[in-house]
Amino acid sequence: MSTAGPTNSLVDVPGLRVGHRTLDDRGRLTGVTVVSTGPDGAVAGVDVRGGGPGTRETDALDPRNLVDRVHAVVLSGGSALGLGTADGVAGALLADGIGWPIDTGVQSGVVPIVPAAIVFDLGRGGAWDGYPRPEDGAAALRAATDSAVPQGNVGAGTGAKAGPLKGGVGSASVVLPGGGTVAALVVCNAVGSPVDPATGELYAVRSGVALPGEFAVRRPDDADVTAAQSAYAPPTQGPGQATTLAVVATDIRLSKAQCAKFAGVAHDGMARALRPVHSMFDGDTVFGLSTCARETPDAVGLVQLMEAGADCVTRAIAHAVLAAEPVDRSSDGGVALPSWRSLYPSGVGQP
Repeated sequence: MSTAGPTNSLVDVPGLRVGHRTLDDRGRLTGVTVVSTGPDGAVAGVDVRGGGPGTRETDALDPRNLVDRVHAVVLSGGSALGLGTADGVAGALLADGIGWPIDTGVQSGVVPIVPAAIVFDLGRGGAWDGYPRPEDGAAALRAATDSAVPQGNVGAGTGAKAGPLKGGVGSASVVLPGGGTVAALVVCNAVGSPVDPATGELYAVRSGVALPGEFAVRRPDDADVTAAQSAYAPPTQGPGQATTLAVVATDIRLSKAQCAKFAGVAHDGMARALRPVHSMFDGDTVFGLSTCARETPDAVGLVQLMEAGADCVTRAIAHAVLAAEPVDRSSDGGVALPSWRSLYPSGVGQP
């Protein structure tokens, strides 16, 4: 029987740390989440499936290209304006002497490699210019720890919206039967819904990949389902106004090409949990990381590892939606979003 790691979150992969910068004061509903890979970095790949992505340094992760390690991954709110948070992370890493080593023959130093991706949350707190800045990225890096990842309305999930509901940050992990750990962290901010409107059930929970006893939820009562129907309608976000991001990671040694495949298979986990997914309005992006602490398994073991990553993404999306709290910034010109728990109170509790 599969089991989660000690925290059931991304930091169960030794060497990874996660930090959030949450900006939820007047006018702002946004933030930054940073995955720190430590001084030695991690091998990385990426797979972009959404039609409206906003990214930085993803070309460096192509297996054909030179860079072989990344030193942090940044997930940020603020749409394209939030990509500047990676500058703050890179600057903080440079100050710590962490980066890809370069020797020009005259001088030597390091260049931090910091891929990033963004979600759209502009105006959700009321102020269109309330996006995170470089200093917020640096603050998220400084806050990074190996404690259990806080979930819900934090970091890059602070202003997230999942279909008609409040989205957020979620995470999950699994210890593989042969040893090693696989884990995922997501920022769920999708055009698609995580909930079947006919039953009120989370697609992710219903998918069958949850670990025993992981989710204390059941099918909501008909009365709650009927009352919630008014919250559901065809997607109202326009182009570029959504995106679900994920980081999948393992301590098992993978090449850059294998990390890219790891990220690609992880998108299956997104597809199980959100409908529709990978739309032209989303920028769905997954980063795959390997800290290379354990030996590479055989071909069958690699398939099992990658499928475990997809399962972790599905479970992490469920955790994001279940941890999210309702928000109401309508008085400031922002959004009012119910949470799954506030719409379906009868669904909370052991099945």
